[in-house]
Amino acid sequence: MSVPFLIWLFVFKYVPLWGWTIAFQDFKPAKGFTDQKWVGLRHFRFLFQDDHFLLVLRNTLAMSFINLVLGFCTAIILALLLNELRNVMFKRVVQTISYLPHFISWVVAASIITTVLSTDGGVINEILLWLGFINEPILWLGKGEYFWGILGASEVWKNVGWNTIIYLTAITSVDPSLYEAAEIDGAGRFKRIWHITLPGIKPVIVILMIMNIGNLLESGFEPQYLLGNGMNIDFSENLDIFVLKYGIQMGNFSLSIAAGMFKTIVSFILLFSANSIAKKLGEARLF
Repeated sequence: MSVPFLIWLFVFKYVPLWGWTIAFQDFKPAKGFTDQKWVGLRHFRFLFQDDHFLLVLRNTLAMSFINLVLGFCTAIILALLLNELRNVMFKRVVQTISYLPHFISWVVAASIITTVLSTDGGVINEILLWLGFINEPILWLGKGEYFWGILGASEVWKNVGWNTIIYLTAITSVDPSLYEAAEIDGAGRFKRIWHITLPGIKPVIVILMIMNIGNLLESGFEPQYLLGNGMNIDFSENLDIFVLKYGIQMGNFSLSIAAGMFKTIVSFILLFSANSIAKKLGEARLF
């Protein structure tokens, strides 16, 4: 039964790797593969000497780190809170409401976020004006220094409910007798969470952390592309947008392949490094 999946994996994930050779060529689409001019590491040297690429790399790492921290913390906290709810109906309603944004496309989500942050009747500005925190509406998406926070909050709103599913599943595997024994010993809810629930789901947390560290350069594409504009581009442009804009749209395919290859190699190194550290610390690991 696994053969079709292995064939799909080989055809779509490994066969295309031959295209990495384009990163070492001055690739021209009109020429055949054997007629291309080989330029060695010229495109890689250009990337690391280009100030704009370094700016894009900074943005990518910053947004990925914010998404990693906020995504982990909020998902674990929400899962713990949902687990403590005793009213089953209320619990299901909260879960459903928190899941729904995940199924909204980023095109629709970006439109909602833009409307909420609008200077003309936007909910956020209206609330801040009513509370007296600001004297005039703020153009949130027009100031680059606000973009990372807006993106982090948007990712939490859209994905926190979906991310809690695996933690809730892990919590159900914790032995209920441990909670009963702790309750008899006089442990309150907070102590039961701290000494039973969290240690019980610790292996799942570590494995997911390793996987997310491996994707540290995958900060996303759609939210940055849809929420970004000329006023916040210094903070919103990441590696994927850089590849699209300066590689594909401008016809410099070799440069785009070099940037994508750099991202893949770094992700590979981060994944194995995080797994090795977890192994040395005696924690759960991927392999």
